[in-house]
Amino acid sequence: MKYAFWPGCVSKGACPELYDSMIKTSAKLGIELEELFDGNCTGAGVISEQDPKLADALNARNFALAQKMGLTTLINICSTCQGIQSMVQEKLDRDEEHRAKINAQLAEEGLEYKPGLTIKNFMWLLVEDYGLDKLKEHVVRPLTSLRCGPFYGCYILRPSRILGMEEHPERDNYLEQIIEAVGAEPVDYEGKNKCCGFPILTNNRKNSLTQAGTHLAEAQDKGADCLVTPCPLCHLNLDAQQPSAAEVIERELNLPIIHLPQLIGLAIGIDPTELRMNRHVVGTQAVIDKVLAAVEA
Repeated sequence: MKYAFWPGCVSKGACPELYDSMIKTSAKLGIELEELFDGNCTGAGVISEQDPKLADALNARNFALAQKMGLTTLINICSTCQGIQSMVQEKLDRDEEHRAKINAQLAEEGLEYKPGLTIKNFMWLLVEDYGLDKLKEHVVRPLTSLRCGPFYGCYILRPSRILGMEEHPERDNYLEQIIEAVGAEPVDYEGKNKCCGFPILTNNRKNSLTQAGTHLAEAQDKGADCLVTPCPLCHLNLDAQQPSAAEVIERELNLPIIHLPQLIGLAIGIDPTELRMNRHVVGTQAVIDKVLAAVEA
């Protein structure tokens, strides 16, 4: 299985543990990645608000780079990237005139985007391409003791039509399915499919942290040992901002936030240090200890 791979900005910046765990986990699963080392930021919704044409050109450039590799599927490890890429692709595929204008800009680099590229988040790939049964075959360290809350992030669920929910109606349940496949127990709570608050962190910090803190508190009260997310921007607000969120909602929070490739990496036997689980703001040692203790038992 060989895919073009766009790691996104955050996994190369604020969350390098996500990039490292993705590289190691995919290799152990036998998923071959051809990275877009010359790729550019998707814009995370910010650029498209100010300059939609620029955002379209930037994303089309990534699409064209993947196609230039001769590959038909581009995967990402960021819910926000998935949402932006899906919306841009829908616009380019629907509007031939607009696509021609964008391609005229890309032509300066000898690039051209043509409809037909499949764009998938790693979470989608695991369920739809790789298969949960095959994933289960690789589990050597079942996470049977772990109660894990899913956290999707906005951009991988909405708008549902553009994100393929009609063709794949269970995409809003894939995290739970993966959690179960690696032996853990999914924890259901209301905030799992709501916004983490990251988009408004800089212009309304209190509301942003209230959103994050509310979700964290609810999952913690439901007995979750950790949350798992396919979005590094959600990870930043739920992990890095968790101490501040605790202050805002005036209660104690201590809930580790795990990247999806880290969760899978733990289950397929990769050492936690290789997954860089010591790099989180909210310590993950309690999660690691619980998993290892269950294996020893």
